[in-house]
Amino acid sequence: MKKVSLELGGKSPNIVFANADFETAVDYALYGIFANQGEVCSAGSRLLLEESLYDRFVPELVRRAERIRVGPGLDPETEMGPLISEEHMNRVLGYIETGLKEGATLLCGGKRLTEGPLARGFFVAPTIFTDTRPDMRIVQEEIFGPVLVIQKFRTEEEAIELANGTRYGLAGAVFTQDAAKAHRVIRKLRAGVTWINTYHPTFNEAPWGGYKMSGIGRELGTYGLEEYLEVKQINVSLNVKPSGWFSRP
Repeated sequence: MKKVSLELGGKSPNIVFANADFETAVDYALYGIFANQGEVCSAGSRLLLEESLYDRFVPELVRRAERIRVGPGLDPETEMGPLISEEHMNRVLGYIETGLKEGATLLCGGKRLTEGPLARGFFVAPTIFTDTRPDMRIVQEEIFGPVLVIQKFRTEEEAIELANGTRYGLAGAVFTQDAAKAHRVIRKLRAGVTWINTYHPTFNEAPWGGYKMSGIGRELGTYGLEEYLEVKQINVSLNVKPSGWFSRP
């Protein structure tokens, strides 16, 4: 039998409470999904916003997303590059079309960029959807591109329920200045890699992997090493004598 360790995909939640540091939360909401044009297994592709923060947060998020410099990777001014292939670009665009058909509201992006030096590449504009439902494909399925879906919550319990409401469990984050709340919520996330008041930093010393359909086993750290080892049990008697179990020798 073959021992298997798998690190698979994700649809990771980024939870922002109303008492989070606003500038930090907006910055990492963008970085969590648009870094490496969303082609990151642990990308923060679902942004969960507390309702009282929503009307302030979303317009600022969209404003900054529209200012992201998309371009060739060799251009030092580029902040977000092209997708890996034409086939994958079409897959991402297909999900955007699906989101529109499902009734989500497109706030920005949603199209291929072809002007000037972008004409020969597979560039997709930073895309943000609101008015989403948990049953939508764009909320449930990994797109692996620069597409962010926003969900709204009222209570801590609802945030946790939404966060855990997919078949994936690779990563997740919580933004709040309430330390007790941060740790309370992060412990209830069914995810293997989590952050508080940041997104994406990783350490080779720490285990990497997911819950549910995001994989089995762990990479990195001593946990990753153990995936390649077989454990052996060795019992040694320091009192060498017959067991005495049977009545006659």
